[in-house]
Amino acid sequence: MSEQPSPEKILQTGLAFWASKTLLSAIEIDLFTKLADGAKPFDVIRDLVGLHPRSARDFLDALVALGFLERTGDLYSNTIETNLFLDRTKPSYVGGILEMANHRLYPFWGHLTDALRTGQPQNEYRTGDPSLFETLYADPDRLKEFLSAMTGVSRGSNVAIAQRFPWKDYRTFVDVGTAQGDLAVQIAKANPHLQGFGFDLPQVAPFFEEYSTTSGVADRLSFVPGDFFQHDLPKADVVLMGHILHDWDLPTKKMLIAKAFDAVPSGGALVVYEALIDDDRSKNAFGLMMSLNMLIETPGGFDYTGANCSGWMKEAGFSQIRVEHLVGPDSMVIGIK
Repeated sequence: MSEQPSPEKILQTGLAFWASKTLLSAIEIDLFTKLADGAKPFDVIRDLVGLHPRSARDFLDALVALGFLERTGDLYSNTIETNLFLDRTKPSYVGGILEMANHRLYPFWGHLTDALRTGQPQNEYRTGDPSLFETLYADPDRLKEFLSAMTGVSRGSNVAIAQRFPWKDYRTFVDVGTAQGDLAVQIAKANPHLQGFGFDLPQVAPFFEEYSTTSGVADRLSFVPGDFFQHDLPKADVVLMGHILHDWDLPTKKMLIAKAFDAVPSGGALVVYEALIDDDRSKNAFGLMMSLNMLIETPGGFDYTGANCSGWMKEAGFSQIRVEHLVGPDSMVIGIK
């Protein structure tokens, strides 16, 4: 007999925001950091994070059922994953992107239907306020949260690029839109012969310098202030753009790729990585939903396939172009000049 149709997937997906917001609220109240030193009794946790008696037990047990906490008797503790990745005191913390999701993306995505019908952003643009990047770069606290978020969402791919790209053939690199500088840091840590540069707006400098110093590679990394709309990119053997091109419309994407071509010598490389949409546009749901996020957050940004990016690189003059999977939904496109 053929299997009977079931509404289970429809209902689970339609109500998936329940699980998402439960996790985001746990991060917001710093639950996993407070449990990083070991298991604690229910009453202690309730008072430690300020939970109301009506909500506390259901909230903690929901996190157990979702796989984010473990419970033995009346003691609750982090899982191996939440202890490693959601304790904000650890360098492996990836919660920055989830903090931003909680504060920014969760409310803005409530207007997705409006975005689908109008093609217009649904963030500050909706109320006539300054753009996303104007807003972020004008407020040091929000900028720090954003830069930390970029580190969180990029860490796995940054490590993969640092280990897999043929760095032995090169001596210098520049990370364009470097944010906190995690890509540059991971490359420098894995390849002691390299000298690297982080290129971003001047407001980012103190965050980049602090991060490279605490990571122990500040002697081989330098920050170069600049605006890629107004300035040429720094010269280097390899130019990297991680989660940058999807912020912009097609003419801007092509302009940035052309600037990268001008910045590298013959034999130099451009490495672009994103949550690339699969060429068939049917498998990488994260990449497709990231593109919807660009619809909500930007006037013209969109995500794209590896074939799209390869075509733009070829048009700019790059050759020997290849697409390689990194981790999760991320892949990189490499072009050689």
